[in-house]
Amino acid sequence: MKALSLSPDPIIIPGDLKANAAGSTSVAFTSPLSVNVTLEKEVAGFWVKVPCVDELGSCHYSDACQILDTLTPPGQDCPEPLHTYGIPCRCPFKAGDYSLPDSDFYLPNVDLPYWLTNGNYKVVGVLGSAGQELGCLKLIFSLHSA
Repeated sequence: MKALSLSPDPIIIPGDLKANAAGSTSVAFTSPLSVNVTLEKEVAGFWVKVPCVDELGSCHYSDACQILDTLTPPGQDCPEPLHTYGIPCRCPFKAGDYSLPDSDFYLPNVDLPYWLTNGNYKVVGVLGSAGQELGCLKLIFSLHSA
């Protein structure tokens, strides 16, 4: 990931989110594509690791491609604005450059566990395949849910 911008800060759920991003990969991402997520929440000034509960939190996902297929089934167009900008929403992801200019998204009300609502968060995601690390992304963000 070369650049990522999200606003507003904090991110409000439900609410509008403006995002832009740019990234590239020198290798294709194909199934199985593992993802290790480490999520931390700031509690009383300390960062506390959030455990994996019901597939949320600091979890290992053995194949993110299967998860993406449930969100946008094969044969179905990727949602806007991904479709317009040629950004895939399911595996395989071809090697190359990807860019999402300023785009608006609506974040619907999600029934989050109480421990995953308002607060400051750090998340690290590590992509891997066949025992090799393919990429890593670290985000720090604030979340406010109604």
